[in-house]
Amino acid sequence: MKYSNRKVLVWFIMFLSIILITSCDGKKNARQPKMAHADSVIFDVGSHKDYERMRALSDSFELSKDISSLNANRWRGVSYYRQGQYRLAEIYYRKALESDIKSEQDLVSYIKVARRLSELLLVKGDFEGALRIAIPAVAKMDEKGVGSDIDYAILLNNIGCCQLNLGRDEEADKSFKTARGHYANRWQTDSTSRGFQEAVIGTVYTSMAYINMRRYAESIYWIDRTEMLLDKYRERPDARSEYFDEYQGRIEIMRAVALQGLDKTKDAREAYQAFLKTNYSKTGPGRINANEYLVAAQRFAEAADNYQVLDKTLHDWGMEPSLDNIQLYMLPKFFANDKAGRRDSARVIAERIFELLDTAIVNQKNSATAELATIYDTQGKEAEIALQQAKLNKQRLISTGVALALVVIFFTIYTLHRRRATQRLSSAHNKLEEAHQKLKVAYDQLEETTAAKERIESELRIARNIQQSIVPSIFPKYQGLDLYAYMMPAKEVGGDLYDYLLDDKHIYVCLGDVSGKGVPASLFMAQAARLFRAMAKQQMMPADIATRLNDELCEGNENGMFVTMFLALINLETGTMDFCNAGHNPPVLGDKFMEIETNAPIGLWPGLKFVGEHIDNIIGQSLFLYSDGLNEAENKEQEQFGDDHLLEILDTMHFDNARQLIEYMRDAVEKHRNGALPNDDLTMMELKFDKNKE
Repeated sequence: MKYSNRKVLVWFIMFLSIILITSCDGKKNARQPKMAHADSVIFDVGSHKDYERMRALSDSFELSKDISSLNANRWRGVSYYRQGQYRLAEIYYRKALESDIKSEQDLVSYIKVARRLSELLLVKGDFEGALRIAIPAVAKMDEKGVGSDIDYAILLNNIGCCQLNLGRDEEADKSFKTARGHYANRWQTDSTSRGFQEAVIGTVYTSMAYINMRRYAESIYWIDRTEMLLDKYRERPDARSEYFDEYQGRIEIMRAVALQGLDKTKDAREAYQAFLKTNYSKTGPGRINANEYLVAAQRFAEAADNYQVLDKTLHDWGMEPSLDNIQLYMLPKFFANDKAGRRDSARVIAERIFELLDTAIVNQKNSATAELATIYDTQGKEAEIALQQAKLNKQRLISTGVALALVVIFFTIYTLHRRRATQRLSSAHNKLEEAHQKLKVAYDQLEETTAAKERIESELRIARNIQQSIVPSIFPKYQGLDLYAYMMPAKEVGGDLYDYLLDDKHIYVCLGDVSGKGVPASLFMAQAARLFRAMAKQQMMPADIATRLNDELCEGNENGMFVTMFLALINLETGTMDFCNAGHNPPVLGDKFMEIETNAPIGLWPGLKFVGEHIDNIIGQSLFLYSDGLNEAENKEQEQFGDDHLLEILDTMHFDNARQLIEYMRDAVEKHRNGALPNDDLTMMELKFDKNKE
């Protein structure tokens, strides 16, 4: 009888064990459908723009393990992205990518996060950061065979845009063409218009990347391709008219900018007229977008009129004053009004910029503080989730113990297991408290360093734009005169300068190089440029200008800064040139370096009298001015570009105009550097005058 009872007990234990094991397997198998359902619920809430609810559901589903940590952070990032809080979106997208990939669904979410995060980094100009996100994502897709054509297309398009901006042209071209193939696969297999719509957006990004790099001829190819895709989208029965109207407007304005950059002014005007026929051209964003062409075409009055809707447009976009918005919108508005001769309006805008700067800096500090607070709060939530999960595990153990309490032997096992679980819970709690304190100290330090770093970077970006606005970007249209110049600082701001002043019969030109680099050099450069223009307006001779400049810049120059400079006055009726070289590199006239009088640099010794020189006729000859950032440009082996290489290009190459020469020389320097960082500011000016030439 006792043996029989023991046998029944054994079978009962086995029966309970089978039930428990089957129950665990059932939970594991049911998890995937539950995860899909949780994603669907969060997506539906997001479609109703209830973003706080999206984040609350993400917390809840992560706690119940209905979604993974990777997916929960992805949805949090999506919610902030849709609210326009891109910094917070970036933080959560990065947290998602740092999470472990435990399932195929996690891998799909990882790829979608990489798409969005690489796009965010691309838009804000962090090209290397975007590549570090996008390239591993494509590698995982290739390795695992997971991901759609649109995932491939968007990631490859982002990679191509970054490579193009980093000067890796061949790689960019390959990425764009591969992306194009995936876009084609997408629209050929998609019964809706969505594939064409996504392809249009991708090719717009590509077109803009080439335009931003001033690669106008290549941008035309992608603009035409964008229009072809938009035409295919328009043929679809589910196409939205407002969508293709907006993108038709974007296409025409991009084409106008590219054609203007290629000096095809008539074709550019026709593209702009086509843009004006769209409804998009009458919207605030459309009018602001049109100004890129209007400024390039020197139609400043029209651009200034368009900027009258800027405040309302920024308000409609929900944009608060920020350093980026001042740089992107307020400074161009000032520039357009200034060039249009609307001095009163320009002054009002300048005063408004100064008012907004304080607000923008305060907003940036508050934003950084709020972001850090959110991050800190998130760490608290994660700790709370971990504790609650531990409590749930404890409750499950208790339930299992109750079920097995019918069997005495399992009661002992349960007691020991419970004791160990309690110890692990206590240990986990202590570790979380320790981590909590470390995180608090770390984020307090991060708040100070991040705010300071971002403020400095933003202020330097604004300083760079202000400095670029000091030197002219529009060059004269005068019969027989071909003039173009280019300046690229080695750092955010630099010390090189160039300028010109044109009247009915004469043109003054100058090109200079301030000692040192960075902010001090840029301030000295701004002062020198301002004084040159003021003295040229008084129609002084170049040597007299150099003498006066020297006296002015020596005053209060305790740091011993100086500027080397070449100044010239050219008579556009006779072709004579009066000039003065103040310690600067000798220009190239024709195909030889000029033999010139050596004067001291400007700003070192007060009371100097600078010696000027004269050439009877330069008509039909190329005059090439440059700073030593050209001939002394170094590659990774510290080999210089050199004077001989410079002369070889000028002597053997044929150029149709001054701009073509400058751009070729710029590309030649980049090719020589071969990836090495610039060691000095680079400035060049080409001038050629032939009064008999149209």
